[in-house]
Amino acid sequence: MEDSAMYVRTIRVPSSRGSTNEYLRVVEAYREDGKVKQRTIADLGRKDLLRAVLPQLERILKGIPKLDGEPDDDIAVLDASTWGPVLAVRALFKELGLWEILDQFGDEDRDKVPFADRAFVLIANRLVCPASEHGLARWLETDFVCDRLGRRFLPQWKAWNRVRVDFQQLHAWYRTLDRLERAKNAIEVSLYHRLRDLFSIKPDLIFYDITSTYFEGAGPDDFARHGHSRDQKRRNVQVIVGVVMVAGWPITHHVWQGKRRDSTTVLEVLRDLKERFDFQRVVFVGDRGMVSEDNLKEMIDAGQGYLLGLRRRQNPELSGWLEKLKPHQWIDCPVGITAREQERPPRTRVQEVASGEKGKRVFVIDSEERQAYEQRLRTRSMEKVRLRLEKLQQRVAAGRLKKPEVIGAAAARALSRHHGDRYYRWELTKGVFTFEEHPVRLRREQQLEGKYVLMTSEKQFTAQDAVQQYKELMELERGFRSLKDILALRPIYHRVESRVKAHIFVAALALLLQRLLERRLKQANVPMSAAEAMQTLETIRVVKFHLPGQPPRQGVSTGSPRARQVVKALDLAQLRPPTPAGSETEVS
Repeated sequence: MEDSAMYVRTIRVPSSRGSTNEYLRVVEAYREDGKVKQRTIADLGRKDLLRAVLPQLERILKGIPKLDGEPDDDIAVLDASTWGPVLAVRALFKELGLWEILDQFGDEDRDKVPFADRAFVLIANRLVCPASEHGLARWLETDFVCDRLGRRFLPQWKAWNRVRVDFQQLHAWYRTLDRLERAKNAIEVSLYHRLRDLFSIKPDLIFYDITSTYFEGAGPDDFARHGHSRDQKRRNVQVIVGVVMVAGWPITHHVWQGKRRDSTTVLEVLRDLKERFDFQRVVFVGDRGMVSEDNLKEMIDAGQGYLLGLRRRQNPELSGWLEKLKPHQWIDCPVGITAREQERPPRTRVQEVASGEKGKRVFVIDSEERQAYEQRLRTRSMEKVRLRLEKLQQRVAAGRLKKPEVIGAAAARALSRHHGDRYYRWELTKGVFTFEEHPVRLRREQQLEGKYVLMTSEKQFTAQDAVQQYKELMELERGFRSLKDILALRPIYHRVESRVKAHIFVAALALLLQRLLERRLKQANVPMSAAEAMQTLETIRVVKFHLPGQPPRQGVSTGSPRARQVVKALDLAQLRPPTPAGSETEVS
């Protein structure tokens, strides 16, 4: 925890007439990583106008108690709310044209707050401080969140059993969710056109991946179902989420019943892309488990292409492809920025081998980085399994286990953990239990480490093209982690199907804004992730204070040096929130 102290600083600013004006700032000195740093908390105004209250202000900031009989201070800090993250989201919102897009689908709301402004609050909350519609109220207390007119959103509290938020305010957020879900298809198309114009993206390749997200409780009837859980929550009902990405941008997603099989979604997604987005010929990039042989045939018959990552295990053709590898025919692939910074960057190489089937090309990729990672995992797993087998061996030798069927069941349990059956085999001979490394399976595992296989129908792809495009699919998987973890997509509490879909749509829109933030940071050479940028922007605050004989004043702190880097990356010239034109300064 950092130590800090606040004080008043005088700064001198030359005027256009040649004179110098003095202004006061509230500055906080704090210690971080052993170094003393400073940040501006608020700009107070001209010193000559504040001279009478300066002693009281300094006393308040230093925490010096009043003397007996001394009159009460007229200076009061009324509020100091976090503003920087919301400011950044507003800038990203504007760049993507989301205000104008959402305004197309809004009508006069009951509380007269435009639909786009309410949707902004939900999306900003999902990106800045993910919470349910109930938790949203707590966020509105700590952060300065305002509409386009500058009117601040404030929570409305009214306790009723477990609910602490006024029902009228909750229903306003629920109505916003309902309208978002109804307009989803049109909003996604409008956003795609905006992205296409901004970044000149071409829909030659579409990247597709699927995940699941689970519910706490029953979830919507006949929609939240048990199925293959990627969250390892087999007891929880779930829904399936499929995301389509083009040129690094998530452009659309689909939500299906929790027991939907992956392979049944592909053709539906391709049809939707053609009908809604007017995509004609595309190359589908995904994993082999998502498509069936019938899917592949239909894609080829429809003139579409594919690039698929193949399963390494339970693939009878894999051994034959690995045997065809020629030591002198490997092609080195370009390494990433992080790898280039290393003294000996790990090598990734690729080689095309004959598939044995007309119209299919196969590439084997060998990655030193992936090999080292998989070797560490295998070594750790083998050690855990070995210890289990040794304990079993000791129990048998001590006579505590004698029946062969009991010993066999115990050995099977030991090998079922950590994929032990890939590494060891055992025997029971005349009551003696022995085990050893499996001579065939272990060798196969070692042969597979660091290698993965791609298959494509595209004749124009070079081996390096195939590797680069498949890495984009891995980026989509990273996007899923953001969608589910950073944006707190899971677990879901809604009980209505349309609101489940709206909840996921809000998270998907927040993910799109996050990607844009990452792009801007990268372009500005700011070495931060989106999450780090949002965290450092918390040092930018709106401070409201009262001075004697004057109306309340409001200032904005400039933030830490790292926050100012993010501000510059987003080209934010104005840090202050909009000033409401009328007397209404708050909304709920």
